[in-house]
Amino acid sequence: MARTSTIERTTTETDITVKLDVDGTGQSRIETGVGFFDHMLTLFAKHGFFDLQVSAKGDLEVDGHHTVEDVGICLGQAFEQALGDKGGISRYGFIVLPMNEALATVSLDICGRPYLAYNIDLSASHIGGFDTDLAHEFFQAFTANSGTTLHVRLQAGTNPHHVIEAVFKAFGKAMDQACRPDPRVIGVQSTKGTL
Repeated sequence: MARTSTIERTTTETDITVKLDVDGTGQSRIETGVGFFDHMLTLFAKHGFFDLQVSAKGDLEVDGHHTVEDVGICLGQAFEQALGDKGGISRYGFIVLPMNEALATVSLDICGRPYLAYNIDLSASHIGGFDTDLAHEFFQAFTANSGTTLHVRLQAGTNPHHVIEAVFKAFGKAMDQACRPDPRVIGVQSTKGTL
C-alpha cells in the first residue's frame, strides 16, 4: 500500500496544505514564505528520501510563529496518517550528523507517545528573517501530532545556520530509519501489540 497523505489546515492565522509520500526519492516543493524554513524542510525531505509538498500562507506580517508551528502540526499529522497502524516499520531512528563544526544527534521513536527533549542553545536569535526559537516550536508541534518521542541534542557547534541545518538533516535521516519497513516485524514492533 502507498504510504501517502494529504493534510489541509485552515485557521484565521494560516492556510496550509502538506502532501507526503513516505516512500519517495527526496523530491520537494516547499513554499511557506519563510525562506530559511523552506531550506530546512527541503533538507529534511532530501535526506529522508521523502517526497514532500508544503504550501503555507500565514500571517507573516505578525511574524513566522504561526506558520512554522502550523506546518509542524500538519507534517506530524501527515506522518501519522501515512503510517497508519505503523505495522511493519522499524519504529526507531538514530543519527549523529556533522555539518562543518556542528554535530547534532537526533534519536526518535514512532511510538504513539509524544515527547520532545530539545537541547539546543544558540547564540543568535535570528538567521536571516527566521527566529531560531521557532525550530523548537516546529518540533514540539510535530511530536504532538505524530505521536513521536524525539530527542534533539547538540554535541558541538557555534554557527547557528550549521547547527539548525545539522538538526534538520539528522531529523530526516532518523525519520527515514524509523519509517523503513522491516520484513522481520510482524504487526507492530511492540510487546503490547499496538503503537
